[in-house]
Formats: sequence, C-alpha cells, structure tokens
Amino acid sequence: MKALRKTPVKKIPAETAADFYPVRVTPHIESLIAVHGADSAIGRQYLPDDRELSITPDENPDPIGDHPHTPVPGIVHRHADRVLLKPLHACAVYCRFCFRRDMVGPGKDILDEAAMERVFAYIENDKNIWEVILTGGDPLLLSPRRLRALMDRLENIEHVQIVRIHTRVPVADPDRVSDDLSKSIDIKKPVYVIVHINHADEITGNVESAWARLRAAGCTLLSQSVLLKDVNDNVDVLEKLFRRLVELRVKPYYLHHPDLAPGTSHFRLPFSTGQNLMNELRRRLSGLCLPTYVLDIPGGYGKVPVGPHYLRTDENGTIHVSDTSGIWYAYPPEQGL
Repeated sequence: MKALRKTPVKKIPAETAADFYPVRVTPHIESLIAVHGADSAIGRQYLPDDRELSITPDENPDPIGDHPHTPVPGIVHRHADRVLLKPLHACAVYCRFCFRRDMVGPGKDILDEAAMERVFAYIENDKNIWEVILTGGDPLLLSPRRLRALMDRLENIEHVQIVRIHTRVPVADPDRVSDDLSKSIDIKKPVYVIVHINHADEITGNVESAWARLRAAGCTLLSQSVLLKDVNDNVDVLEKLFRRLVELRVKPYYLHHPDLAPGTSHFRLPFSTGQNLMNELRRRLSGLCLPTYVLDIPGGYGKVPVGPHYLRTDENGTIHVSDTSGIWYAYPPEQGL
C-alpha cells in the first residue's frame, strides 16, 4: 500500500472561523448555551473555533463522495435500492463538524420547480429505488406546503416504499415542528425520522414535545449521533444519552465516526476510542440502547460498522468468541464445514 505523502497543515486565509464558515444558531440553542456555557458540549457544537482554519492533508470538501454519485442535481445515488434527495442546502443551525459544511449555508441553492421535476422523474424511472432519504441541508426547513407536496409525490411513486428524513430541526429548533409541519409528512407509507442529537443536554421539554408531534403524525423516530472529542467521547455521557432516547421512544441508530471534513480535526479521535466506548456500552446497556458505530468510507463507498470485534478464528480453524471483558471462549465449529 502506498503511503500518504505528508504535507504541512494548510491555513485558510481568514481572520476567524466565522469569516469563512457560516455561523447560525436558533434562539433555542442560544438559550441552552446561556445555561451550559460557550465551552460546554452544546457550545462546542455550534460556536466557531479558530482551529477550523487549519486544514489537514486528508480532509476533503466532499468527504463522503456526494458529487461523483449525483446523476441529477438534488439526488445522490450510491446504492441500488435507495437515494438521497436534497431539496435544499440550508440548515436551522450550522454544526461546526458538518461533513457537508462546504455545500450548505446562506445563499446556497434550493431546488426550484423544474429541478424537482427532474428529481422525481429520476426516481420514477428507476424501479429499483425502494427508499428515498430526505436530507440536505435540513428538509424540515421547507414550508409545510412544500413539504406536503414533496411527500405526496413520493407517496404516488409505487416502487418507493419507505421515506426517511434526516433532520436536526427537532433538536435545534423544536418549536418549528408544529402540528402543521408534522401533518405535512403524514402519509400512508412508512416514514422514519432520524433526529441528529449528540448529548443528553440537548433534550428539553420542547424537544420532547416536538418528538411527540412527529410520533402522532405516524413517524417512527430513530437517532444519529457523531462521536466528537470533548463533546461526547465519554461512556457516561453516551450512556445517559442513549438511555434517555430509548425512554422517549427514539431508537439509537447510528454513532458516526467523524468525517474528514475541512477544519474538523480537533473533533476527531482514534477508532480505538470509539471501539472501546462501544464495548463498554455493550457491557452496560440493553441492545435497544446500542447504535451501530459506523464510518462513512471517503469517496462515496458507503457506511460500514467499525465497532469492536468479538469473533476470530485461529490458525487451526477453531472459532473463538470474546465477551465484553476480553475473555475468549472456544465455539463449536459448524457441522459440515
């Protein structure tokens, strides 16, 4: 394997991170930062940090490879049975670790009517597409009217059986999740809402109410989190978050290893840290509370689990299984092998 050539860290020609990457927080997030502090797990996710001006050689403006898999604007098609649909590139807040931080922000494009027609034509013409995943930007920034029109079109495409929505809005701007907005995504087909949340301190009464409105609209709720240095890289913090989510009927789905987005190296940590955390969580938690620890392979090759491994085969072909304490046990070989 060819070794990567080491080059110096590149400095972005800007005075502060806020000059280069957009900053946006909602009044709800401002109130949480006021309570917990700018240097808290909440503040670090949203407030600019001048370490963002340093770009390491392995960082990439398109770290998970959206562009090579974009057959028409607004569609990312990596896997035969599902597509990402990105109707807009704006968010309610701009997370400092975002893997699409070079693609989203004020003034970024929103798909107009003609572009949306091309998107729907693409989905309609590919009968292998079973699931459509709304992302962006944040799809819940669309108006209830526009969101309803989008959901109705997907409802009427026979081979699309599942709609998934990835969103930060219910956590960052919970009051936006009104009855009208929730009803706009209430269709006959199953709708799964993946809420992005990284710390239990983000769960407030307003957030719980927003989740309840989504459930009342027939949505199944799951969560995704990003493992972030100095935010949630602690087993007690993650345990508290995942337990609380399950208590509130939100199934932990993914724990992401941080992507190689520009200016985010101060959030990243070794895989071994995440693997050790997941091993300890498995010791402590019900399987209901455990997400899958995943890496999005750079270049657009998809997500793969990167959690701890509990199975190995020795040189004699004997199977061994480890418990969470690291003790290995021989396992009877399968018959007929």
